[in-house]
Amino acid sequence: MTPNPRLTATLALTTALLLAATDLSLAHADDTSPSEPPGTEPSATAPVKVDPTDPDLKLPEGATLAEPKVLDIKSVVEDQSGDERREDTNADVTFALQAEVLFGKDSAKLGGEAKARIATIAEEVRKQHATQVRVFGFTDNLGSSAHGDVLSRQRANAVQAVLDQDLNDPDITFDVRGYGEQYPIADNSTEEGRKKNRRVEVTFPRTGG
Repeated sequence: MTPNPRLTATLALTTALLLAATDLSLAHADDTSPSEPPGTEPSATAPVKVDPTDPDLKLPEGATLAEPKVLDIKSVVEDQSGDERREDTNADVTFALQAEVLFGKDSAKLGGEAKARIATIAEEVRKQHATQVRVFGFTDNLGSSAHGDVLSRQRANAVQAVLDQDLNDPDITFDVRGYGEQYPIADNSTEEGRKKNRRVEVTFPRTGG
């Protein structure tokens, strides 16, 4: 049977077109970057416009907005040496004094500089008209836990005694505690961190001033 020349030419042309399409498809696949997978091209869709008068955006009848709430904003100020830190929130003021500034090594006896720093805290207590003051002592994790508990309480007591004397106000009540190595604020595996953990914190409500 003699092949039809027209049919043969048509088949050849169809085969050539299919091969060309396959090559184009492979080339396109090779040009795709792994970091930009297909389907991540930017959309050309125009931004959606919101109609502020749309009734669906209004509160349902009888509904009310929640009471406004003031977010608690915290401000922390630390002196260049890191010996003293002041932390202010909407509710409280906290002073943290490193133990080295207040006491000798492994001691609860206040040094010469300590009373001047405590006097500054007492002045702020008066400014805020606070009537409740918390004095908490902390140590690092060196030595026994029991020893740290006792030492931190003794140091808190020493600071409270000077505060009480400076304030001389019977309306002020104190909460004094020693937490030892609990609640570290830095890494106890370094001396720099342990130094920050050995501290006495004085906290009182922010009520005025």
